[in-house]
Amino acid sequence: MSLVEDRSRIAGRFLAARRAAAGLDDYPGAFPTTLAEAYAIQDEAIAAWGRPVVGWKVGRVPPPLIDRFGTDRLTGPIFRQAPARANGAALEMPVFAEGFAAGEAEFLLRIGAAPPAGQADFTLDEAADLIGAVHGGIEVASSPLGRINELGPIAVISDFGNNNGLVVGAEIPDWRASRFEQWEVVTRIDGVVVGEGRASGFPDGAIGAARFLFELMAARGIALSSGQWISSGAVTGVHPARPGQTVEARFGDGPSVTCTLVAARPERGDE
Repeated sequence: MSLVEDRSRIAGRFLAARRAAAGLDDYPGAFPTTLAEAYAIQDEAIAAWGRPVVGWKVGRVPPPLIDRFGTDRLTGPIFRQAPARANGAALEMPVFAEGFAAGEAEFLLRIGAAPPAGQADFTLDEAADLIGAVHGGIEVASSPLGRINELGPIAVISDFGNNNGLVVGAEIPDWRASRFEQWEVVTRIDGVVVGEGRASGFPDGAIGAARFLFELMAARGIALSSGQWISSGAVTGVHPARPGQTVEARFGDGPSVTCTLVAARPERGDE
């Protein structure tokens, strides 16, 4: 089997599991050796999924693997069906009951202006200038592959960056002056504190996630556009959860965002 055929087969097995809301016991094929191979599988899956990409999640590469892979971050797509507005309502967000599921408190950046074509490198100020708004929110991380995080960045990249939804909270007024990256962020599951942190604890903070994305997409030849979201990283860590549990993210004295996880259902024929 050729490398291209194997990529398509792996992407197809991930998508089949997502469509069936089924679990995967192990990585569905020969395990890639590089992030480039994993992103090629992701590209295959995006094309086969056929849903509009409305944003990108940015996740962390664990410190022991940074030297091996030559990066401290990774990315995966967010699809049109995924972003949901909180608006004070109790949202139900689907996760794969037979796979991996987690709730992650994140600052969500909305692209205000597309990165200039041909620009490959960005300063933090240049990246910030392209951001039109910042919101508090929750990334719903979920994959049919239960061991996805144990297997590491290659597995995460292969399956849409381990993303299955985004809950968009209120916009942060005057985000540039707000010092939001210094805010204390708290995550609760069923009312119990499971994590605390600040975006400033990341290398170059949330804006650093945007810069990473702009540079990576320029290198991959993928155009970003105004209005797309950037989920900038799990401020308080990754907190496994299960269907029926409620995840709450509180951002300093600003917005609080809540959702309840429910078991994903198999797709109908018209979806």
